[in-house]
Amino acid sequence: MPRLCVYKSNKYIYAQLIDDLSGTTLASASSMKSKGTMMEGAKEVGKEIAELAKKINISKVAFDRGGFIYTGKIQVLADAAREAGLTF
Repeated sequence: MPRLCVYKSNKYIYAQLIDDLSGTTLASASSMKSKGTMMEGAKEVGKEIAELAKKINISKVAFDRGGFIYTGKIQVLADAAREAGLTF
């Protein structure tokens, strides 16, 4: 099962689907292109990473919040990914 890894900087939020067995990144998304607040960017990244996962036939992932607390932007990203079809 791939891992959905999330990283948050001061300006942007990033998400990657990583296959730990082969050590490769399957898909990635970031909020660098999005306009608006960081919360809106996190929601867009969640939707985008879920759509990319669907394209490569992945529906179930392990969520790796990268040590960040599961509130605010991290929670918004996770909820948007769940709404778009990912399960974790």
